[in-house]
Amino acid sequence: HHIWWKVAGGRGWCRLCSDVLFDFTGTDNGEALPESIPSAPGTLPHFIEEPDDAYIIKSNPIALRCKARPAMQIFFKCNGEWVHQNEHVSEESLDESSGLKVREVFINVTRQQVEDFHGPEDYWCQCVAWSHLGTSKSRKASVRIAYLRKNFEQDPQGREVPIEGMIVLHCRPPEGVPAAEVEWLKNEEPIDSEQDENIDTRADHNLIIRQARLSDSGNYTCMAANIVAKRRSLSATVVVYVDGSWEVWSEWSVCSPECEHLRIRECTAPPPRNGGKFCEGLSQESENCTDGLCILGIENASDIALYSGLGAAVVAVAVLVIGVTLYRRSQSDYGVDVIDSSALTGGFQTFNFKTVRQGNSLLLNSAMQPDLTVSRTYSGPICLQDPLDKELMTESSLFNPLSDIKVKVQSSFMVSLGVSERAEYHGKNHSRTFPHGNNHSFSTMHPRNKTPYIQNLSSLPTRTELRTTGVFGHLGGRLVMPNTGVSLLIPHGAIPEENSWEIYMSINQGEPSLQSDGSEVLLSPEVTCGPPDMIVTTPFALTIPHCADVSSEHWNIHLKKRTQQGKWEEVMSVEDESTSCYCLLDPFACHVLLDSFGTYALTGEPITDCAVKQLKVAVFGCMSCNSLDYNLRVYCVDNTPCAFQEVVSDERHQGGQLLEEPKLLHFKGNTFSLQISVLDIPPFLWRIKPFTACQEVPFSRVWCSNRQPLHCAFSLERYTPTTTQLSCKICIRQLKGHEQILQVQTSILESERETITFFAQEDSTFPAQTGPKAFKIPYSIRQRICATFDTPNAKGKDWQMLAQKNSINRNLSYFATQSSPSAVILNLWEARHQHDGDLDSLACALEEIGRTHTKLSNISESQLDEADFNYSRQNGL
Repeated sequence: HHIWWKVAGGRGWCRLCSDVLFDFTGTDNGEALPESIPSAPGTLPHFIEEPDDAYIIKSNPIALRCKARPAMQIFFKCNGEWVHQNEHVSEESLDESSGLKVREVFINVTRQQVEDFHGPEDYWCQCVAWSHLGTSKSRKASVRIAYLRKNFEQDPQGREVPIEGMIVLHCRPPEGVPAAEVEWLKNEEPIDSEQDENIDTRADHNLIIRQARLSDSGNYTCMAANIVAKRRSLSATVVVYVDGSWEVWSEWSVCSPECEHLRIRECTAPPPRNGGKFCEGLSQESENCTDGLCILGIENASDIALYSGLGAAVVAVAVLVIGVTLYRRSQSDYGVDVIDSSALTGGFQTFNFKTVRQGNSLLLNSAMQPDLTVSRTYSGPICLQDPLDKELMTESSLFNPLSDIKVKVQSSFMVSLGVSERAEYHGKNHSRTFPHGNNHSFSTMHPRNKTPYIQNLSSLPTRTELRTTGVFGHLGGRLVMPNTGVSLLIPHGAIPEENSWEIYMSINQGEPSLQSDGSEVLLSPEVTCGPPDMIVTTPFALTIPHCADVSSEHWNIHLKKRTQQGKWEEVMSVEDESTSCYCLLDPFACHVLLDSFGTYALTGEPITDCAVKQLKVAVFGCMSCNSLDYNLRVYCVDNTPCAFQEVVSDERHQGGQLLEEPKLLHFKGNTFSLQISVLDIPPFLWRIKPFTACQEVPFSRVWCSNRQPLHCAFSLERYTPTTTQLSCKICIRQLKGHEQILQVQTSILESERETITFFAQEDSTFPAQTGPKAFKIPYSIRQRICATFDTPNAKGKDWQMLAQKNSINRNLSYFATQSSPSAVILNLWEARHQHDGDLDSLACALEEIGRTHTKLSNISESQLDEADFNYSRQNGL
């Protein structure tokens, strides 16, 4: 038996015959073990199995193992320090082939150990094995905490490409450990690039289609996954279009009696598809076929009789038309003629409105003397600026001077707006038609048919604003405007103790008071919160929805406030640094931290033509007064909940029904107009009335559509009353821009129609919540977080890291001016996640920081309820 002693300071190592290495002083893992031990002749240890790199998932520890022969002992060393022998699990066996001793050792590494290590490299471990000859070391195995962030660094963007063009969809997956693997889906089906040589998915996660085919059109999604989770990017719509070309001209036709022949050609080589351009030029042409020598004459008596009969018929028709016109004019209750030139303008209407003669008894206000010299002409597309104007094309500038004149719409103008000629007249009053302060009252009038369909609009309520109120005290709370996306968060302690205030919030639904300058457009509603003289000790959070497709490259977005004199002043640019307020811009809303109440709005100045406004497109339908007619109204409004709520309210008054779930349309600031068309109408069942199949709206109307809801009207007619089902497509497309399709599949009978919900139910009740239940983070946990992160930390794990882990990376100087930066950050988190159902995002941020001992993700519902109960009891609730 061999014994070696190494004694230093009362400690020693002993090698006994049992071949077990003892630490008889109970040294901890900071005590150095010998790198080598004197040994008898033999073989150095050889590692059969070395520790592998490992990842810790959530809070589950991982096991590292190694196996060597011959080995008297094996110990792990992690980050240059020996692991305590009590943490080792050792197994020993004999290799039958060689007779050498084989030893296998395991250790566990926890998440806490990795989080507590702060070094220049990753947490690592390696094995050291001893034999009679000396020691051997294994490879270093790294241990890292696995995660996968939620947001993609770059989502794929939709594309419109010509056939045989190249498609490149970029995708940068979320940051993660280990790095995420990327898979592409088309219409929710995986793409296998090995089976399609035209597709390459290997180039830095991007999807490349070398030559686009029509079959490549679809919705593409980037999927990222690692051992922790899977993430989906936003879907990108790819449209492969075909510009059509002309076929060759046909042969000339035979010479007609008018001495002309013609030839035609078709746009079918190929025909346009998926929004491709139609062929430019004429589809037919004619020319004289006798070189100008043709003479048309009357050769015999039969020709004389023929032409005499035709002349008599023309005269008879002219007399009949004149008689009907005079009769209808004598029966008319109106004093305005509408001259219709729709057939000449190809869908754009020009109308000449003229005042009636002196003394017309049909004037509603007989005291008003008409101006016989007034005559106005209006030219524009068949698209209305307000849902209530479906029978009359009105604008305030057109009707203000002639406010007491009734208008009768005749001929194809009624057809083009979807109004049956059987409904002969109706009264109209709308608050937005006249300047504020004028009080115009129209008498009630009904159509002459038995069932009046058009409602007297003077009975409708005038909506200038939406408003809600609530009483709040020291405990704070949340004030929500249902179904508008607007909310106000009053933090705990913002109002002094023993004080309470009635706080109100309103949205302007009339004409915006903020007049845009130059290219600047209004991106949000005008929101007022008050009372203005209220003083808060902690900034409150105001959430305002917006309709911009957020990108600092294309938009310069500003927060503005209205002064007491009614003027608007810029508070800050969203991208600027400021210590007076803070703006956090999300894709659909802006969360603002403020210390004074007032009226606020967001404006945007497009920097490039690629600036995009998000529009919500929706289609409503209702029966016309003619039992065979059905009216469709297509709306394009800013993508804010409050704008759509106004449309819904107006449609309810008109009896309209939502026929398809609204969709999002990206409208570019490239000055190109918007086209709205009705497609795929079932033949022999329905027909669309003339001049309404395709309508075009100028760019300026759409870009500034927040002034009034923009919509276009279409009128469909059934061939028989037995037809009750309607199916068609509504195509809304910006020239050189994006496109959306609304699929209408409905019954015109109300009893058979499926109801489509306008808004989620969760946002329609309890506009005011006070006290602890208004906040998602229990007060006791909130205090613990603030106490932890408000304290400076040498490793940088303070409120700044809390902000960064919650995607608040800009203008951190604002929080530095607050007495409790962490509390203000949590207030912003509360405003941002008011519709989330849990605390997952905050829990993940805290776990990544690894500073707190309490993990929110591990807190049960009963613990949260208990925390709320204790807090309520302490505050006498």
